[in-house]
Amino acid sequence: MKVYFHLNLKGFSNCYVVVNEKAKEAIIIDPGKITEGMISQIENENLKLSAVLITHNHGSHVDGIKTLRKIYNPKIYAADWEVAKNDTNVLMGDGKIRVAKMNVRFTTIPGHTADSIVYGIGNLLFTGDVLFAGSMGSTNSSYSEFILRTNIENHIFSQQDGVVLMPGHGPPTTLEAARMFLING
Repeated sequence: MKVYFHLNLKGFSNCYVVVNEKAKEAIIIDPGKITEGMISQIENENLKLSAVLITHNHGSHVDGIKTLRKIYNPKIYAADWEVAKNDTNVLMGDGKIRVAKMNVRFTTIPGHTADSIVYGIGNLLFTGDVLFAGSMGSTNSSYSEFILRTNIENHIFSQQDGVVLMPGHGPPTTLEAARMFLING
């Protein structure tokens, strides 16, 4: 598995292309904007775009879906039906899906938004706006902050050491660093 990072200048959001080299298939996580570089990568490596995973329905994380759907026919996974209407495979709770011949874990973690979801592939957690290097996602009330913090502690901090967090904004971080910041911060 290889992971490629693409920065969307609108909202300075992160987009990730996860490639299964053996299967020649790819997943795009949070396509805020589709660039020529992303399309070239898929086309030049003869990859099948199998799926798009959305961590939450904010424009800087989903605006590229329309472009992708004009070129490819990926399955779209999200916790919000409105992402792609009837073409959205709605995920709820905790579970596993198999896409691009890879096992993808998911857990819904409301707090930043009602539809926030974290995806795990191998030792990587794609956290969207739930958790960043040095902070957790923003919330609109003290209750939402409590829910988000509780969900992070129960669903993310319970993971094994060695997990790398791939956030929706900013640099990757380690689970150990995130624990130290939020628990001691």
